[in-house]
Amino acid sequence: MPTNNTALRLLVVIQLVSMGAMEMSGPFWPLQIQKLLGVANAQYTGLLSSLVYAGPMMAAMILTPMWGRLGDRTGHKLMIIRALLALAVCQALAAITPDPWWLVAIRVVQGALAGFIAAAQAYALACCGDGGRGHILARLQSATAVGSLAGPVLGGWLMDISGFALLCYSATGVCLLCAIISAFLPSDSPRSRPARTSQPAALPKGWIGAMLGIIVLIQAARMMPQPFYALYVAQVLHAPAWLIGASYGASALTLALSAPLWGRLFDRHQPAHTLRIIEWVTWACAFTLACTALASEWVGFIASRLLWGVWQGALLPVAYTLIATTVAHSQQGFALGMGNSAAKAGALCGALLGGIGMGWVGLAHSFWLVALTYALAAVSIRAIRSFARAPETSDFSVNTSNHSETNP
Repeated sequence: MPTNNTALRLLVVIQLVSMGAMEMSGPFWPLQIQKLLGVANAQYTGLLSSLVYAGPMMAAMILTPMWGRLGDRTGHKLMIIRALLALAVCQALAAITPDPWWLVAIRVVQGALAGFIAAAQAYALACCGDGGRGHILARLQSATAVGSLAGPVLGGWLMDISGFALLCYSATGVCLLCAIISAFLPSDSPRSRPARTSQPAALPKGWIGAMLGIIVLIQAARMMPQPFYALYVAQVLHAPAWLIGASYGASALTLALSAPLWGRLFDRHQPAHTLRIIEWVTWACAFTLACTALASEWVGFIASRLLWGVWQGALLPVAYTLIATTVAHSQQGFALGMGNSAAKAGALCGALLGGIGMGWVGLAHSFWLVALTYALAAVSIRAIRSFARAPETSDFSVNTSNHSETNP
């Protein structure tokens, strides 16, 4: 099936805008919880501030595969629209709730009903062609990175001019608009999908388990700096506040730029060779984070962040591709849902380990733990390569000449 370039471009825009809308409120949930609790119940601020992030992540981790399986049966376009409507409703409820405990409950429901990213990935693969899958998934990952970078900036501006309610109402409006636009995407229901003359080889259980393990490892390493990042830049590097945001966004910028290039590269290789490259990229992450730990001034620190983003573009998007290219089309929604659940599990583990590690080794040495985690992840990937047999699929190798015809 030739790639539907128009549908793919529209999907990328929808993902960028909707993810930006959802990330607008990302940094500000603890502030709203503190406001709703008031002075009398201030002792619950820490607990609820943790639950408001961990709750939806855990709910999504459990239920995203279910939404993926439903999308395999009914069409992933419907799942995209359903997720966007659920996000819109939850944001509107968050704007009006006067109770901080209800605010956390709404966030948990939002995580349980979402599953947008997995649905968008499965839709792209179902409706946008069989060639260049890595490039397609990488473009969606880039859109997510850009949205995650721009959303908090816009959210901060809205908070300054009007407050939390306007921020949530704005996200509601954007998600509703994206849901309406999504209705114009071509249908990918099972009846509308053209018959394939061949299917990828059946996915060995050991292989998908290995890929999920890799996703958990690389996401844990990626999220470890979250608890101490701002403190490190402010107290160890003695950088001004604006530099915290600029350095934080540096890796997202290079991830967004590099991911499509990595995707094009990996589309040319069999899974076993791709996994070998991922191992070396993980070692490169370990070396880069060691440079981050050694940086004593902000120029070198930002340079290491930019390089880290380049390596990040070759990890999570490619891991998703290794799942998608070795599973039957009728199971891609479920498989990608499992991949997204593994990513959330890794993020939870990484944030927890980062907080514990900061208290264990001290703030000044915290980035050494991240470098060590990447090294352990690389060793684990080497072990996985040794024991998990990579599927050999005739459909995986894409003739180079087809890339110019199928990729935008």
